[in-house]
Amino acid sequence: MYGGAIEAGCDEAGRGCLCGPVSCAAVILPEGFDLPELNDSKQLSAVTRERLREEIERIAEAWAVVMVEPEEIDRINILNASIAGMQRALDALTVRPEHILVDGNRFRPYLDPVRQMDIPYHTVVKGDATYRSIAAASILAKTHRDELMRGLAERYPGYGWESNMGYPTVAHYAALTRLGPTPHHRMSFKLKK
Repeated sequence: MYGGAIEAGCDEAGRGCLCGPVSCAAVILPEGFDLPELNDSKQLSAVTRERLREEIERIAEAWAVVMVEPEEIDRINILNASIAGMQRALDALTVRPEHILVDGNRFRPYLDPVRQMDIPYHTVVKGDATYRSIAAASILAKTHRDELMRGLAERYPGYGWESNMGYPTVAHYAALTRLGPTPHHRMSFKLKK
């Protein structure tokens, strides 16, 4: 709750990747929800993230994860794709939020499609380390995206996506030089070092 209002936390994962979608999540937690380990997903082990994902999905009043694909990222840029994805995740919630907390410093006014009214929002730099709802969204966005990238790694071996998740590592750049880009690469990103 944010000042007594039903609060949705929003975050994304995969913004800096060379390939794959950007994963955007929105989560509404019940009042009093507390998991001591809940934190920014990047600060947690993969095992802890998966365990917390199960808890969040079981206990949350509402949650949604939306993937924005590379074609759209290339067309509208990664910032706009991230904002659009978070707003689509908000659209998909089964409980309507009264206030939105967004990790980072950029967002746009959000028109609730059910009530046809703008929902107030606050952006919070490092919000995933400050607000439980944003931390929960961070975990869902990351775990859902990692799961997807592990599946893509089986279809496109050689890029190391099962471990680098599409981020710009030395091995990923080397694979791009050797194998070329896949349909899942973001062509608007710098794919060569």
